[in-house]
Amino acid sequence: MKAMNLSRFAVVPVAVAAAIFSTSARSQQQTMQPAAPQRVIVVSLEDRKLALVENGQVKKIYTVAVGKPSTPSPEGTFTIERRVANPTYHHDGKTVLPGPGNPVGTRWMGLSKSGYGIHGTNTPKSIGKAASHGCIRMAKTDLEEFYQLVAVGDTVRLVGQRNEETARLFGPVDTAAPAASQQPTQTAKTDAAPAREPAPATNSQVPAATAIASMGTR
Repeated sequence: MKAMNLSRFAVVPVAVAAAIFSTSARSQQQTMQPAAPQRVIVVSLEDRKLALVENGQVKKIYTVAVGKPSTPSPEGTFTIERRVANPTYHHDGKTVLPGPGNPVGTRWMGLSKSGYGIHGTNTPKSIGKAASHGCIRMAKTDLEEFYQLVAVGDTVRLVGQRNEETARLFGPVDTAAPAASQQPTQTAKTDAAPAREPAPATNSQVPAATAIASMGTR
């Protein structure tokens, strides 16, 4: 009788060991999963350039349009709050459907600063200039590439005056306005123009064909 009891209770340590092993395996699997990349988008309003920095490394640099003197871009640290593909433009009773004439282009990334965002344009010649109503405008090819590289929650820092960070990212002041996107050490071609920004949409991601973005006053 005693032998039977011992045999029955001997199973308990085995079950405990199995549970510990299973928990340890799950913990190890979670530990092995790569951490989400830490992205910071730095815009130098003076240089009219945007740098995408991922895990401390410059991934891409683009030439952009920024706010003109009468409607300057805001300075400070914000976040991307929503992303809209092929937005519909609404402002002052005017509606422009997605297409070549849309003032905000094919993509809209609304910032935590209400009424401001990063978007495209239907006036490509404004890229590289202080020409917008406060938003950051990008060339179409650059915009669509950039849209795929960022996410809701990413930090966006708009820097008004040159500092150590922007000097390190963008190098010496370039008096000749560059054309479009470039790798950290390589210049590329331009392809876009300015527009105004739509007010935040209700979703962080909106289907391309049905996205609606209401314009703010910036």
